[in-house]
Amino acid sequence: MKLRTRLFISGSALLTVALIGLIFGMISVWQITRVQNQAMTRNLDIINATLGFRQEMGTQVILLLEDELDALAIKESNIRFHNWLAIARQYSVTEEDRQAVAEIARAYKLFGKLLDSPANLRSNLLHDDHFAHALQRLRDLINGVQLRYVDAVQNAQKVSRERATVVTALLGLIGLALLIIGFITAHSIARRVAQPIEALASAADQIGQGDLQISLPQSPVDELAALSHRFGLMADSLRQFKNSNVAALMAEQQRLQAVLDSIDDGLLMFDRNGLLEHFNPVAGRQLDWSHQRIGERLDQALQKEGFNAQIQSVLQGKTLKSALDDLQVYAQGENRLLSYSLTPVSQAQGGILGAVMVLRDVTKQRAFERARSEFVLRASHELRTPVTGIHMAFALLQERLKFDPQSREEDLMQTVDEQMQRLVDLITDLLNFSRYQSGVQKLELAPCNLVGLVSQAEQRFAREAAEKGINLLCEADEHLPEVPLDRGQIDRVLDNLMANALRHTDAGGEILLNVQIEHEALIICVKDDGDGVLFSQQSRIFEPFVQVGKRKGGVGLGLALCKEIVQLHGGHISLESKPGEGALFCINLPIRSLE
Repeated sequence: MKLRTRLFISGSALLTVALIGLIFGMISVWQITRVQNQAMTRNLDIINATLGFRQEMGTQVILLLEDELDALAIKESNIRFHNWLAIARQYSVTEEDRQAVAEIARAYKLFGKLLDSPANLRSNLLHDDHFAHALQRLRDLINGVQLRYVDAVQNAQKVSRERATVVTALLGLIGLALLIIGFITAHSIARRVAQPIEALASAADQIGQGDLQISLPQSPVDELAALSHRFGLMADSLRQFKNSNVAALMAEQQRLQAVLDSIDDGLLMFDRNGLLEHFNPVAGRQLDWSHQRIGERLDQALQKEGFNAQIQSVLQGKTLKSALDDLQVYAQGENRLLSYSLTPVSQAQGGILGAVMVLRDVTKQRAFERARSEFVLRASHELRTPVTGIHMAFALLQERLKFDPQSREEDLMQTVDEQMQRLVDLITDLLNFSRYQSGVQKLELAPCNLVGLVSQAEQRFAREAAEKGINLLCEADEHLPEVPLDRGQIDRVLDNLMANALRHTDAGGEILLNVQIEHEALIICVKDDGDGVLFSQQSRIFEPFVQVGKRKGGVGLGLALCKEIVQLHGGHISLESKPGEGALFCINLPIRSLE
């Protein structure tokens, strides 16, 4: 039988028994309530009538003993007494009750005759034994009826309790039957369904652990039997797939290992806990390591601090904000400088499996850069003095020689002056750049008014922007606090960024200079809607002597100087751009490092 049919039959049986018990309980409770309500109503009505008898008798006795007989009041009391008699007759259901009411009526007739006695006789009625006997008999009859119906009320309550007890017992039996049926059904389902499912789960665990030699359960339930059969087919397919692909996987792993070992850069691989998992031969030679380093943390292996924190940041999916310094190591009797980068290894679902560090030996490159910087610095110093002298002498010559403004000689003089000024600016930029790279340049920090910084930058470029038809916007909150900066160096950064923005923005465009403090950092942004920068060129835009875009000017040292100045302040500069949508340069200066 199918599992669905078994569950339907079991559930239907339980619901049927429960519904029968519920209907039986409802009918029983309704019947008990109806019978008890009728009995209580009838009994209380008769008791109420006997109370009316007693009240009217008392009223009539009081009226009878008064000096002046109030015939109208006695008549009204008499009418009310007969009304109570009618009510008592109406609710009398047994012959005994009807006889008791008839005796009360006959006794009341005798009592009524005494009420009609003359006034001189009524004053002695209390001493008349016949009157007292008649009054006592009437009271006894009324009391007898009251007591009988009080007993009837008590008997009705007793019967109701007995019936309620019977109904409760029956409902309890029905509930017990439901519990037994449910327990039997659950046990049957558990035995027939749960055991095969647990066996399938155990088989799945074996498959997950790589053991494909499994034993599958047999079940009388059709669905579970089909599932076990398909599970067996799946296990057979996995066995065949495993046997046919192990060799291919091993070959692929060996090819990947050969590729990793043959690259020119050093490669370190870390697991998700930050432990060293593998390194290629190049990294072994660079660091002079043996395979005993496997399983160690990088700080422990290099005996340097700070690398574990960087690896943990990468494993958590964070980006390393600051530029990574070169790694200095002593290996095979010499000092080496290694540049490195850290990259997370992610899986398709988004989880991070580990990290990869790529090492490149830059010892010779850094030595060449130092030599180049020293050469440029010395050459700039040596060239600056004679070129400045030549420029000054040429300026004096210009003052003495007077040519026609439209003559060829005047054009040549103007060209020589412009090229001399360009040469002086080039030597100045080379000298400044060499000072920054060699660490000679020092900062002169002083509290800087940011609103004044923005206002003066706007004044320096307002005229040029107006001549080109470019809208220049400068924004700074008036309540910004003063921040310690080297004002002259920051002005040089702003001048380079604003000059580049004006050079690459067409007429009718817009340039925005914005200064704000956010998350304890000074943020300076220059945004334009000009040509933009290609993505392939953005990685090299801050390198010296690099020019990008169609509109070139200078020798390509402006943005390199900006980067050096910003890094000297402890911050970093970034670029966001798309071709045709302009460029956004942002400077982030942490206030704490400035202080």
